[in-house]
Amino acid sequence: MARSSSPTLPSRCLSCGFEAAPGSGEWDSVDSPPLGTMTQCPDCGSTNVMNRE
Repeated sequence: MARSSSPTLPSRCLSCGFEAAPGSGEWDSVDSPPLGTMTQCPDCGSTNVMNRE
């Protein structure tokens, strides 16, 4: 049986509403030594990003 794959839902910035596919080149990133690399919104700079499944 073939397994169907669902389309990837966009990640969303909870501060300004920016949306783009997760892992796409549209998102920025920032290094935080205690936490590692975090996704950062290119529009407002927030790291409050929700990845939807």
